[in-house]
Amino acid sequence: MNSKCWRRSKPREEYHEFRSGRHSKETSEVVKSSSSVYPFYAVKCSDSRTIVKTPAVIGMGFDYANKTEIQLVQSLGVPPGRIIYANLCKQVFPIKYDATNGIQMMTFDSEVKLMKVASSHPKAKLVLRIAKQSVVSVLNLVPYLKPASFFLEQAKELNIDVIGVSFHMGSGCTDSEILMQAISDAHCVFDMEAEEQTGSDDEDELSEKTFMYYMSDGVYRSFNCIFYDHGHMKRLLQKSPKPDERYSSSSLWDQPVTASIALWSAAAYPRCMWGDWMLFENMGAYTIAAASIFNGFQRQTIYYVMSGSAWQLMWQVQNDFQPEAEKQKRQCSACVWWLGEWDFSSC
Repeated sequence: MNSKCWRRSKPREEYHEFRSGRHSKETSEVVKSSSSVYPFYAVKCSDSRTIVKTPAVIGMGFDYANKTEIQLVQSLGVPPGRIIYANLCKQVFPIKYDATNGIQMMTFDSEVKLMKVASSHPKAKLVLRIAKQSVVSVLNLVPYLKPASFFLEQAKELNIDVIGVSFHMGSGCTDSEILMQAISDAHCVFDMEAEEQTGSDDEDELSEKTFMYYMSDGVYRSFNCIFYDHGHMKRLLQKSPKPDERYSSSSLWDQPVTASIALWSAAAYPRCMWGDWMLFENMGAYTIAAASIFNGFQRQTIYYVMSGSAWQLMWQVQNDFQPEAEKQKRQCSACVWWLGEWDFSSC
């Protein structure tokens, strides 16, 4: 065999170097050393097709959070039984997508998610997610307010199969004691002998607590301006409350990705349900322009709109600045302003 040596010219721009051989070796070692544990790769940590392909080939499972990630995993031929939908903020569309594509495993940690699954994917196999707070973690998930037994009873009433327990100790946790406690708590859930001590099941007490609402946007996307540019935007709930409807103390949380962050903690709204819309004004400069596609989420579509009076004004401005010869060519009654440009294609 003839061998050739080659040397790449010095890069002119900064770049990343990925050592594929080391990645394949270490991934294989993880699988071999986990004979009693079936590892799942979290696609959001690195969604490069080349990187994801290695755990797919050696038989690992996959933890996905959105449509982009699941389509990547499916394109690599990973069977549905090796996939779990583990995004904390579950929208109805991905749940229905799983039902259509035979993906059954998904996590849950609230009544709302149980109801979504019951209505959109009744054959799902659920994993109850519990939170274990740690003072040494960089970021902690917000614990739920009801005991694990409550959610298991709710799942039974809805005829939803719960097959396991998962836990989250917070990002960057280095405390092995917390890991042991989390495993112990998971064991208690299986045995139904203990309840999570993260809240109270007193309904009167819970009724006075603040309602927590999770949005489908957050600091990794349009709302990065809150932290980097001290943005302030007006919030308008797009629903008409009933005359006698009670307003409750509410907090708005960003889209759960690595951990949950309260964007607004002092607000009063009528009781909201999933699918309700919230309007935010003045979301212009340095919002979506600085949004990340982390976790596979894509930038939102922008719809450019204007009122009829504004359209007439822009037509007048356009007309005033055109030469006389051009005005004669533009005599028409069906011109539209489309994505920032005059479109005369219908003239």
